[in-house]
Amino acid sequence: MGLLARIRKEWFIIGIVLVILSAKVHPSVGVKGGPLKPEITVAYIAVSLIFFNSGLSLRSEELTSALLHVRLHLLVQTFTLVFIPLAVWLLLQVLTLTAIDQWLLRGLQTVSCMPPPVSSAVILTKAVGGNEAAAIFNSAFGSFLVRFLKVCRFNNLISESESKLNSVSVLLQGIIVTPVLLLLFLGSSSSVPFSSIFSQLFMTVVVPLILGQVCRSFLREYLERRKPPFGAVSSAVLLMIIYTTFCDTFSNPDIELDPTSLLLVVLIIFSLQLSFMLLTFAFSTRSGSGFSPADTVAIMFCSTHKSLTLGIPMLKIVFEGYEHLSLISVPLLIYHPAQILLGSVLVPTIRTWMVSRQKAVKLSTLQPI
Repeated sequence: MGLLARIRKEWFIIGIVLVILSAKVHPSVGVKGGPLKPEITVAYIAVSLIFFNSGLSLRSEELTSALLHVRLHLLVQTFTLVFIPLAVWLLLQVLTLTAIDQWLLRGLQTVSCMPPPVSSAVILTKAVGGNEAAAIFNSAFGSFLVRFLKVCRFNNLISESESKLNSVSVLLQGIIVTPVLLLLFLGSSSSVPFSSIFSQLFMTVVVPLILGQVCRSFLREYLERRKPPFGAVSSAVLLMIIYTTFCDTFSNPDIELDPTSLLLVVLIIFSLQLSFMLLTFAFSTRSGSGFSPADTVAIMFCSTHKSLTLGIPMLKIVFEGYEHLSLISVPLLIYHPAQILLGSVLVPTIRTWMVSRQKAVKLSTLQPI
């Protein structure tokens, strides 16, 4: 692959590095009250645009084919939203006794509370040849869990909508999972009351997402025909959010990032991802699990990946006005490329295993009794 092709493929990760460097050079541009006015453009417009874009691009009809695989979905959601936060919390009880920066450690906990991403887990599952439908369902389900507030009066409103929004009415009850996890594991670290957090989440996340789905119902044929670059749009807006977050950090001389702590956090993240993948592999391939090799692939990626696209806006809302927000965000910024890198490296190995297992199963079914 040529250099230009590599840059096109990895432009978002390169963009993260560039916007952080730009924030270091000119932090005054993106600070509160600066030319970009992030207290308005980011807190409301940028975050709302990301979730409107998500609502516009999400194909609710794609989830129906995987909806009935209840045991797989239950395993993935339990592992990613219960087991991982608890496991990381237990690990941090030990790591807090070390010299690693406490804000980076808090950032590790926030990563553990995030849902699966809509993109990378599905892409890697598809690359291996695993159960793509299950990956799509669990990624979208995890995303919906953090996109919706539990506002009962909206249940009837959504259920009366067209069938394309049926999944929204079901998942509406789960939105507070990630904010509640953040509150449980990190305490009331935010300088903003939790009632205000939920209110802002509703206005900047729920409303744009529902509007996006409603607009999709009218524009489906056009969107299917033109295939707009939804992912690129969200990623570009996300770069703006990351830029302004680090502008606040670099404009504060009292905040410093310890290189040793950063290196240790990188090693911890890779170790956690690999450990979680091995654990899900062992659990889903045990005797009597009932999962096919293709299911195992989807479980491995969906259970262990965490969403940067949803995580950064969520942290921006929950920790609004918090001076250490950028340090808390660092582990999530590391986790995203780490999960793609590790997954890409393991794709050939996992594909070989899956194909060999599928052949073995097929041969066993052909043997006479």
